[in-house]
Amino acid sequence: MKQLRKALLYTALASSTILMDGCTKLDENLYDRLATTDFYNNKNEVISAVLRPYTHANAWTTPSGQASWWRFSELNADQLAWPTKGRHGEDGGKWKRLHYHTWTNDEGDLNGAWQLMWWGLGLCTDPIQNLESRSIAAMGITQEEKDAFIAELKLLRAYHYLKIMDLWGKVPIVTEVGKPLNPPTKSRVDVFNFIEKEIKDNIDKAPKHSANMIGRMSQAGGYAMLVELYLNAQVWTGTPRWDDCITAANKLISGEAGGQNGAMGLDANIFDAFKPDNDKSKEALFSIAYEYQAGSFEPAWPGEFYHFNQKDIYGGHRNGNDGIVLIPGVWTKYDDKDLRKRGWFLEGLQLRWDDSTKTKPVVGGNGNEYANQPLVFVDNIRKNKTLQPGQDPNTLSSTMSDGEENSGVRFNKYVLGNQIAGPKNSTPPPHPKYNSTDWNVYRLTWVYFAKAEAIMRKNGGVATQEAVTLINDCKKRAFDPLDWPAFAYTTTTLTMDELLAERGREFIFEGFRRQDLIRWDKLTTATWWDHQPTQKYRELYPIPQQQRVLNINLEQNTGYPQ
Repeated sequence: MKQLRKALLYTALASSTILMDGCTKLDENLYDRLATTDFYNNKNEVISAVLRPYTHANAWTTPSGQASWWRFSELNADQLAWPTKGRHGEDGGKWKRLHYHTWTNDEGDLNGAWQLMWWGLGLCTDPIQNLESRSIAAMGITQEEKDAFIAELKLLRAYHYLKIMDLWGKVPIVTEVGKPLNPPTKSRVDVFNFIEKEIKDNIDKAPKHSANMIGRMSQAGGYAMLVELYLNAQVWTGTPRWDDCITAANKLISGEAGGQNGAMGLDANIFDAFKPDNDKSKEALFSIAYEYQAGSFEPAWPGEFYHFNQKDIYGGHRNGNDGIVLIPGVWTKYDDKDLRKRGWFLEGLQLRWDDSTKTKPVVGGNGNEYANQPLVFVDNIRKNKTLQPGQDPNTLSSTMSDGEENSGVRFNKYVLGNQIAGPKNSTPPPHPKYNSTDWNVYRLTWVYFAKAEAIMRKNGGVATQEAVTLINDCKKRAFDPLDWPAFAYTTTTLTMDELLAERGREFIFEGFRRQDLIRWDKLTTATWWDHQPTQKYRELYPIPQQQRVLNINLEQNTGYPQ
């Protein structure tokens, strides 16, 4: 991860990247930035160029920004929402439009996501071109290092394309910076085939996954992309690829693609993949890496999940804007004996971390509904303070517009540790890696589930013993050994609907729910909480109108205004 820090020393390199609609007049003198011709003169500069796209990936891969890919992959599904809470969260109705599937061609955040993802793609293409056009002697690296850097960047570019294709379907294919100026739209099948070829052509040249590749694209990340590609092939191309999905998954389950500290496998503790030192997790395949240093290199997602006074709950310095919560009823889909139910969420009365007596509550935010009152997170989204004596709370309105400060069960899956020392003999002590929790893009548990799903779909939706074993190997970590036998799946109880439900329980917050619901044909056909079925074409987002003005060759997706 230390190499990732070096990238920030050369952030000016980003200015040399021309986006799809970039300028063509490049003859001005540069006085305040590094020109590409003055770069790539030694190995440190080469590494900094290779690492630059990763510093950008935080902006669109994780829940950290309003224009992140993650938001458009989770907040239109059946587990998470950003309701209006009192005077907070209305935000022009954009979160409601996501939840109701009523977004328009002119959504500012959707255009922002498009820009961020294509910008990131350009940040991969620029160093690919520069590395390919320079000699190893001029750059001070070996041919093996050059090939590995190019392969890593092409895999990372393929990851950008995979997520762009997931959201928008048919898009241009661009492999040169700024050329062509108005690239034509390619079919989703063409984009799929391009991604598959890019991965297959480069995966063996990329480094294997290891401690030195934490936060970077490796062979493990490449095989995980193939798993995702083939798992969704029937949706994306019309042709199922279940055998290919199983083959790619086996490369990871067998450990052939390398592993952290020489090992790859499921973490024994289900919480290890989400702790401040989760860079040691054996199941992390590709992550957005963080290394906290006095306000820098810190995860940005707490702002989207944390309460206004969150630091009083966990003992750190980070608060949030009281945004994303669980949709009512999602929390109750976990059994009370499921360790994930209490470990990954905050529900009920919140007590101060620094109170050794465990009696002092965290209070609501100043100027809000529960200011100076005990903060109790509830599994509903409604105006509880309007309840009249004797009134049944179930008769109160519960919609995206009816929240209060305490509405909704909260995120606690990824933890930052704590920084503030509590009273004498308090536990836990300040965490040595406080605020350095990596965000997992792919982890091995997800691969186990993907393989099991592919096996079941090949078998007409019926579980085999192999599929059951794959899911049970993951799920059993969520239960005490004495409780586990009552919750183990069998070939009878692991139905397709139950697999979808367990995917929801295991991968909540991880960015896959929209994709899962589409494979099960439920994203636009199912009803949940404050959401009714919508039109089939809403499985894809519209090409932002702002981008169609910039590139006249961008074709709009079916169903949206042309």
